[in-house]
Amino acid sequence: EGRVKVPANKSIEDFPMTEKMTHFGNQTIPEHEKEKKVREVFDSVASRYDLMNDLMSLGVHRIWKRFVASETGLRPGQSAIDVAGGTADISILMADRVGEAGNVVVYDINHEMLKVGHEKCIDKGYLKNIRFVQGNGEEIAFEDNSFHCATVGFGIRNVTHLDRAFSEMTRVVKPGGKVICLEFSHPTNKLFKKLYDLYSFSFIPNVGEMITGNRSAYEYLPESIRKFPPQEELKRIMEDAGLWRVKYHNLFNGIAAVHIGVKV
Repeated sequence: EGRVKVPANKSIEDFPMTEKMTHFGNQTIPEHEKEKKVREVFDSVASRYDLMNDLMSLGVHRIWKRFVASETGLRPGQSAIDVAGGTADISILMADRVGEAGNVVVYDINHEMLKVGHEKCIDKGYLKNIRFVQGNGEEIAFEDNSFHCATVGFGIRNVTHLDRAFSEMTRVVKPGGKVICLEFSHPTNKLFKKLYDLYSFSFIPNVGEMITGNRSAYEYLPESIRKFPPQEELKRIMEDAGLWRVKYHNLFNGIAAVHIGVKV
């Protein structure tokens, strides 16, 4: 099926092959397969995605998203793009800040996630200043300097090339605007990390199977978090994308982190 099994004592970089490889959870797959696999995961869980987030975090993810919105610095009449914005939680918070004179774009590669977000915005009456665009975060379909802010919440782990995604978010933000990333990260306390791993690899897949009927989707989640760059490395990736004054805030002992950079 095109999958190459990499020995445990080897990394992707050590394994000679003609096609570039990447991680999908704990699997090593050709890069061209990742987008399809990620789409399949989110197609299968879209209708229960918000419920699972509430259950997994006991609702705390909503506090984290409000923190992201507060850090945008958005004002009435301005614009923002929420990359991998799917079910529109962060977009709705930003829409409140920009008001009816402003606009927010929910930008996501997954149609089923956008569908859930669109229905939520209909219910809440937010379609006046929120619109939905399907597209790849590594090739954002907007011109340079289009938005005052770009956010990505719990979605950057799913792109194939982090550097391209951050470069694209930087490109479409106006000079002086912010790029903000909320993502699961790496706990800073070793004991806490052990407890968190137990929770992630045991509790989350069991609940995911019960709620969505798809255990593998919620096995992918903790595996993808483990492969994700730690806080300092992600900071450097954002700096390499052209952002400056990049800082990050650890949330709940590093379970998640918010990284913020400014476009020169």
